[in-house]
Amino acid sequence: MITRIKKREIVAELTEKLKDATGIYLINYESMSVEETNKFRNELREKDVYYKVAKNTLLKKALENAEGIKFPDETFKGASGMVLCYEDPTVPSKIIEKYFKDNARPELKGASLDGQMFDGTQLKTIASLPSKEDMMSSIVGSLSAPASGIAGSMGALIRDIASMVEEVAKKQNAA
Repeated sequence: MITRIKKREIVAELTEKLKDATGIYLINYESMSVEETNKFRNELREKDVYYKVAKNTLLKKALENAEGIKFPDETFKGASGMVLCYEDPTVPSKIIEKYFKDNARPELKGASLDGQMFDGTQLKTIASLPSKEDMMSSIVGSLSAPASGIAGSMGALIRDIASMVEEVAKKQNAA
C-alpha cells in the first residue's frame, strides 16, 4: 500500500516532469512480460524519453496540476503508464508502434503532442509524422531554394555575358 506522502511525491514528480514535456503518451502496458517491459523502458531511455507507471488517479492528478492538461476519463481505465518526451514529440510514437506491431502491446490510450490531442486509434498517424529535425531541414531547404536559384541565374547570366564578349572580340579580331 502506498502512503499518502509517497502519493504526493509521485504527483509532484510527474507534475514537474509534465511542465516541459512536448509529448505526453498514455499507454496500457497490461500483458507485457517483464522482459518486454524492460526492453521497452531501455529503448525509451536511450532516446531520452521518460516513462513512469503509476495509479490512474495519480496520473490524472498530475495532469490536472500541470496546466490543466485533460485526457478523456475513459483513457484512465486499466493499467496506465505515462511516456514523456522533451525534444521531438514523435519519437515515443515510433517506439510504441514498433512494439505494438511485434506483439500488440503496449496499447496507446491517448497522446498530447504540443497541445494537440490524439486518441488511441491514431498511433499510425502520430508515428508517420515527420520528426522535428526533418521538418526543420525541409523548411531550411525551402527557404534556401530561392536564394540558390537566384545565385544560379546570376551565374548563368554572367556566363552568357562573358561568352558574348568573347564572340564579339573574336569577330573584331577577325575583321
